Amino acid sequence: MKEEIKKEFKKYSSKGKATIRSRFFKTGRGEYGEGDIFIGISIPNTKAIVKKYQKDISIRNTLLFLKNPIHEYRSFALGVLRYKYSKADKRGKKKIVDIYLENVEYINNWDLVDCSAPHILGDYLLDKDRFVLYELAKSDHLWSQRISILSTFAFIRVNDFKDTLKISKMLFNHKHDLMHKAVGWMLREVWKRDSDIVEKFIIENYKDIPRTTLRYAIERMEEEKRQRFLKGVF
Repeated sequence: MKEEIKKEFKKYSSKGKATIRSRFFKTGRGEYGEGDIFIGISIPNTKAIVKKYQKDISIRNTLLFLKNPIHEYRSFALGVLRYKYSKADKRGKKKIVDIYLENVEYINNWDLVDCSAPHILGDYLLDKDRFVLYELAKSDHLWSQRISILSTFAFIRVNDFKDTLKISKMLFNHKHDLMHKAVGWMLREVWKRDSDIVEKFIIENYKDIPRTTLRYAIERMEEEKRQRFLKGVF
């Protein structure tokens, strides 16, 4: 089945798209995606391959794709894990979450985190202790830190905001703009459900919030109010 799947990928690959996606995901020296390899497959085509094989591919073979240097293979593997998690019983879900956490080093670009963390780790932790997210947030690994904040999207969807706010504060001093955007995005998602709690949070932490985070968080505000928040006039 592995070779069959690889043939599917080859059928949809494009050198032109590979070049474009390599630039978009910053794979150059010193960039956040340094060394990542693309073969130029669109997201819809990757999803189609996931849908075709998600039921029949084994976890073992899925992991071989997750550990592959080709970005689209890793995206495929995470799509499969997301499907298998959704269909698993309690014990099966734990197994997939354990696999996810053991292989964080391969979940190494923002799209890979965003398509998997809320749906696997976040969902699993809805009714459990969330200490692992704080450990990830305290790590020196960019993608582990992004997993920590994106996983809280699952909590946000059920109107549970406390961990999003706590982890956001932990990541205010992060050096990377990608994290500032991720934190701002999650704060905006909270704001859409409870504007008061986010506005209070911003006012209390205004001096520490990165500008990018602030802009993302208040993006949906009425314009006059948004300008006041940008200027710190409350």
